[in-house]
Amino acid sequence: MNFERSEDHAMLADMFGRFLQETSTPERRNDTAWTAPFFDQTAWSEMVKLGILGAFVSEDLGGLGGSAEDVSVVFEEIGRALSTDPYLGTLMGLRLLAESGETDLVKQIMAGARRPAFAVFEPEISQDLSLIGTVADEDGKLTGRKSSVYGAPGADLLLIAARNDQGLGLYLIEDVTSVQVLAAPMQDGGGIADLLLEGTQARPLKAASEERIEDVLDLGRIALCAEAVGAMDALVSMTTDYLKQRKQFGRNIASFQALQHRIVDMTMWVEQARSITIRAVASYGTGDQRRHTSMAKNLIGRAAELCAEEAIQLHGGIGMTWEYPGAHYAKRLIMLDHQLGGRHDHAMRLIAMKKENAA
Repeated sequence: MNFERSEDHAMLADMFGRFLQETSTPERRNDTAWTAPFFDQTAWSEMVKLGILGAFVSEDLGGLGGSAEDVSVVFEEIGRALSTDPYLGTLMGLRLLAESGETDLVKQIMAGARRPAFAVFEPEISQDLSLIGTVADEDGKLTGRKSSVYGAPGADLLLIAARNDQGLGLYLIEDVTSVQVLAAPMQDGGGIADLLLEGTQARPLKAASEERIEDVLDLGRIALCAEAVGAMDALVSMTTDYLKQRKQFGRNIASFQALQHRIVDMTMWVEQARSITIRAVASYGTGDQRRHTSMAKNLIGRAAELCAEEAIQLHGGIGMTWEYPGAHYAKRLIMLDHQLGGRHDHAMRLIAMKKENAA
């Protein structure tokens, strides 16, 4: 397996990384991430003009490729810059619309004229899609409640996973005013919402199935793993620089061997996270997709928590202050474990897969 990025991916990462350094500064993030719509709309428009959303879509639809590797390159830079823009919801919504043949909507989203969000989970449901209780009648009217809808605040296209007579289907709501959207910021910034559906009219999409929805969720999980790698990498560098500057007992605390060992442990976790993300990326679209994705999500959930806790301890009191960026990286790493299923959810998913294979 080649662990080196291609020239095109290196250029994409460099361009997008420099853009985020300019637009996703800590000051701007703190001003926008907790106030509706919970992201910087001006920066989002500028990003669209750069064509970054093309990395989520195949070349047939005017994108850059849409492979799992393309997605991971973009999300690693998102994690490194700690951006709270609604990339995750846009990624999943774009993929589902593209696979359903909604070419016009895909082009509108890539041009920045529309923005989607994907609503799948419900209260008390974090993994098992068979437990989805939102229902669609024969006229396409939806009834139920969706929770933890990433990027829903301000979105003007809502994709809803709902149960019908044939099983699990996918429905599109283009009139968002017909839905009661209960929006709020997440603990680490960025928008999330619950949706209340009470006989809400929607349009069924083609080629929708539980398997396709699971595939898109797995791609979202791979994106979150890549984001965690970027955030962990940035936090380790930030912590190392702090230890080199902080003095105690007349010397830089970076010279203390015990602290050096802890930085090495953090670095090892980052590299393990990077390696297993690469494995999940390579497995996307194969028979090992679900297993390797859950393995990555489980390991990275543990690695992210360790890096966050170690960084705060090594920084001391400043590591918990609102003004210091390291505190926000730590928050984001903890939250990443819970999105699209936490480490425990994916451990249970792996156990279920093993039982299925044994049977």
